[in-house]
Amino acid sequence: MAHGSRHFDILAPRSKFYHGPFGRMCPDLPAWAGMEDAELKQVANNLMVEVPGKTPGELTDPKTVDDLEDQFGSDIPAGYTYFGQFVDHDITFDPTALSMRRTDPNGLLNFRTPRLDLDNVYGRGPADQPYLYDPADKAKLAIGAVSDDAALPDLPRLNGTAVIGDMRNDENSIVSQLQLAFLLAHNRLVDRARAVTPGISTSDAFEAARTTLRWLYQHIVWHDFLRRILLPDTHYCALSLEKACGGRKRWVCGLDDIYSWKHQPYMPVEFSVAAYRFGHSMVRNAYQTNFPARGFGAFVPIFDNSGAPDPDDLKGFRPMLARNSIQWDWFLPMTTSRPPFPQMARKIDAKLSNALSFLHEGPVGDELNILAFRNLKRSIQMGLPAGTDVARKFCVDPIELCESEPDSLWYYILREADLEGGNSLGAVGSIIVAAVFAGLLKGDPCSWINVAPCWTPDDDPLLEECDKIDDPSWSLASIIRLAGLKPDGIGFA
Repeated sequence: MAHGSRHFDILAPRSKFYHGPFGRMCPDLPAWAGMEDAELKQVANNLMVEVPGKTPGELTDPKTVDDLEDQFGSDIPAGYTYFGQFVDHDITFDPTALSMRRTDPNGLLNFRTPRLDLDNVYGRGPADQPYLYDPADKAKLAIGAVSDDAALPDLPRLNGTAVIGDMRNDENSIVSQLQLAFLLAHNRLVDRARAVTPGISTSDAFEAARTTLRWLYQHIVWHDFLRRILLPDTHYCALSLEKACGGRKRWVCGLDDIYSWKHQPYMPVEFSVAAYRFGHSMVRNAYQTNFPARGFGAFVPIFDNSGAPDPDDLKGFRPMLARNSIQWDWFLPMTTSRPPFPQMARKIDAKLSNALSFLHEGPVGDELNILAFRNLKRSIQMGLPAGTDVARKFCVDPIELCESEPDSLWYYILREADLEGGNSLGAVGSIIVAAVFAGLLKGDPCSWINVAPCWTPDDDPLLEECDKIDDPSWSLASIIRLAGLKPDGIGFA
C-alpha cells in the first residue's frame, strides 16, 4: 500500500506479446474515459471518507470506535491488512523518476522480483547486501537492539533509519513488526537447521532456512490470506492440486486464460494499480496496540497528519516505542485471544478511514483525501479500462454505478466488494487477484508448487508442532510463533 506520489504519467505497453516487468491483462479494452481532476476530488472527498469533517484523533474514543466498527467492521482480523501490505512490497516496487517515465513509454520497471520470494526480507543475499545480515553469523539476518527495560525488539537501525530489504516495511508500527517477525523467524530456522544437521555449513544453513521460510510464507499467502479475501469458488478453482497421469499430482491454474506469461512473470497493472489496492479500504482509523504499555481501551490512529502538534499515532520510520509495540493476539486469532480481540479490519468497500483520508500534501485541509484521489488519477494515467468493461470481458454481470460514481477499475472493485458484504472481494476483484497469485506461484521455478508439489508445512523438518498451535492448517500466526515473539504482550515469549 505505497502512499507515495511517484506514479503519475506512467505508461505500460499494450501489446499482447509484451512480457516484461509490467503489462496488461486486458490490452484489448479501451481506457476508461475518466473524469476531470475536480470531479475526482469530489468523489474522493465526498464519497470515499468514512466520517467527513473529522480528524483521525477525534475518532479514537471507545464509543466512537465501537460505532465505526458496527458500521464498517469486517470479519477479517486486522493483522491481515498489514500482511497484505507486506506481500505487496514483496512483489512490486517502482521508484523510477517521473522524468524517465515521460521519455520512455515502456519504462515502468518493477524493482521487486514478481515472485513470492521474500526479497523484501533477504534483499540480494548476504554476498551482495552484507549489511542486512548479522556480521557475527552470515547465515542470520541482522536484528535491532533490544531495550533492557521492556525487552522490546526492533528492526536494525542506523541513526533511526531501518536497515532492511524494503524501507516501505517501516511505514507504520504494524508492518514494521511484521517485517521483524520474518527476520526473527529466519534466524530461528537457521538454529533448527544446525540442530537437524550438525556441522552444516553457514551457506547451507542459510539456504535451508530461507527455503523453509519462503515456502511457509507462500503457503500462508495462498491457503490463509487469500482464502480470507477471495470468493470461495474463485479461490478453489484458481489453483488446485489434481491427479495426473501415472498416479502423480500437479497444480493446475484455472485462470491462466486471464493471466499467463511465457519467459518471465510480468505484473499486470490491472492488479497493481487497481485490484490489489483493495487493502487501502481495510485500514482502520485507530487500533489498540498492547496491554502492558498503552492499555486496554486506548485507541491510537494509524496515521494522524491532521496538523495536531506532536500527534500520537502509529507512524513508522522511527525506533519502536513501547506503547506502539504490537500485541499480536489483539491483531490475529491466536489461542490467547479473548473478546473483543482480535480487532477486525475495515470492510472492503469504497470508503477510506479518516487516518488515510488525511494523508494530504501541502496545507492541512487541501485535497484531504489525497490517497483516494491518487488512486483514481493513477487509473486514468495508466489507461486502465472501465470496471464494467472488465466485468463483461470476464462474462460477469456488471454492478450498477450511480451517475456520480466513477467507473474506475479500482473504485469498481471496491463497490463490487461492498455489495458482497465487504468481507471479501467481489467477482472481478477475486478473479484478478486470484489469477495473479496463482500465476506467480505456478510460474516460480523455486516455489513449492514446482519443486515439491505435495509438500506441506507439516512435512518440513525445520517446522514444529508448536509453530501451528493457533491453527492446525498453518496461518500468519505461525510466523509470530516461529519468531518467538510474545503473542499476549510485548517482547519475547
